[in-house]
Amino acid sequence: MNNVRRYGRGALVVIAVLVVWEFLGQFELIARGALPAPSQILRQFWQDRSDYPPHLSVTLKSAGTGFIIGNIIAIFSGTLCARFRFAETLLRGIGVTMFAVPLIAIVPVLLLAFSGTIPRIVLAAMASYFPTYVATLNGMRDIDPRLVDVVMVAGGTSDDVLRWVRLRSALPHIVSAFRVTAPAALLGTLLVEFGGGTRWGLGSYLLGSLGQANPSRLWSIGLAATAVAASAYMLFAFLGNRLTRSSLSATVQTTITPSTNSGPWWKRLLGVGVSVSVVLGVWAGVLKILDMSPIVAKSPLAVFRYLTVGARAAASRTRLFDAYSETLPVAFIGLLCGLFAALLLAVVLSLRPTLGRTVLPFALISQTMPLPALTPLIVLIFGRDFLATVVVCISVTFFPSFVTITQALASTSPAAIDVVRVSGGGRLKTLRFVGLPGAVPALVTAARLAAPRALLGVMIAEYLATGNGLGNLLNESRGKLDYGMIWTVATTSVLVAVVITQLIGLVERLVDRRV
Repeated sequence: MNNVRRYGRGALVVIAVLVVWEFLGQFELIARGALPAPSQILRQFWQDRSDYPPHLSVTLKSAGTGFIIGNIIAIFSGTLCARFRFAETLLRGIGVTMFAVPLIAIVPVLLLAFSGTIPRIVLAAMASYFPTYVATLNGMRDIDPRLVDVVMVAGGTSDDVLRWVRLRSALPHIVSAFRVTAPAALLGTLLVEFGGGTRWGLGSYLLGSLGQANPSRLWSIGLAATAVAASAYMLFAFLGNRLTRSSLSATVQTTITPSTNSGPWWKRLLGVGVSVSVVLGVWAGVLKILDMSPIVAKSPLAVFRYLTVGARAAASRTRLFDAYSETLPVAFIGLLCGLFAALLLAVVLSLRPTLGRTVLPFALISQTMPLPALTPLIVLIFGRDFLATVVVCISVTFFPSFVTITQALASTSPAAIDVVRVSGGGRLKTLRFVGLPGAVPALVTAARLAAPRALLGVMIAEYLATGNGLGNLLNESRGKLDYGMIWTVATTSVLVAVVITQLIGLVERLVDRRV
């Protein structure tokens, strides 16, 4: 009965939102018709129904291929790192780079290097790699040591432990990671389609519809992309929950898996040096294998020379600095706003669970709607200026931050809650004195996870809509065939994202020690 009431209230909220949306759209009360009514969107979708199958088939084929390739590589890398500790040192740099890279910065590079559907597949694979790699590694290490003892006592080897214990433990983690990587693969494919001018694909269809002054078509394309991403998200969420329930241990683990991040400072510094060397080596090695023209493909040394001793080095540095001076402040503001919105909704969910659950489905849209589809819709409503860029940034940073903070609030110690309640405190005081202080480390963790997404969101808004900052510099460089600047923007944006992530990670470790 409680479930029926809960779902009934949720359905009523959705219906109320649709009614209000229909009213606003029919009378063009939002940005002069930039928000069409749901009935208008459905009508436009039905009129364009014959356009979707060829575009969707191309997009899904590329995204699916990249999803499979990226996850296979990620699972193999995670397994290798779990089996051999030195492999983690070698591959850590690649993992951090994949996590921090603003995907939009790689699009022009891939379009220069490859043709056909290869750029879409490569970017989809890159977008899929890191979450599955981390899930595989954590799942293989988060095991009950007693199971390892059982295998070893029975005459098993480390390979047997990997097969019978670690892989089984990692499977629910891996499938749960697919919730993130499936929409990410679609995002990567749409970015290349949007920026590559290809004939077929949902991103190409969206690009061709931008100049038609038809908001209903833009919304129908965006919601179609959202439906695809949300379907994949829910499918893997269902499978992940089933696997998690079926693989829970019957007893409580009595020991904790030791952290692999500890060690003297010189060892960590050496690990950073090795990781950077591996990334640079892979970069140079791939260019060598592809045998690309040095005019188009720039090696690490060529990028360094472009900014330091090249004929236009001073002018290039000035253009790059000006672009960063526009992009980074907006990314910082958007990150703070996204974190604040996530914290606010997490607090509401903690104090008023029913209200929070009704808002959550709409928040999920920010996770599942691909940015190339979301950005034009935001621009329609907020215009091509600072506010639109901040809204895009909030949309990409909000959901992962919300999940992280919510999990921290839900994990509050029952004993600490009992102390507050025995003293006469209610939900608000419990949240103030126990929940929020305990959630501070999670807030910093959320900032570390969201920072690269904030930079990505701003660059996509600049690239697709506003014409400012790094995104616009990429567009200009493509038009001028300034390959050196294209590679420089891609390289420095990755470097900046990695540095920001590591600095927030340092703050995270300091907070963890104090807590």
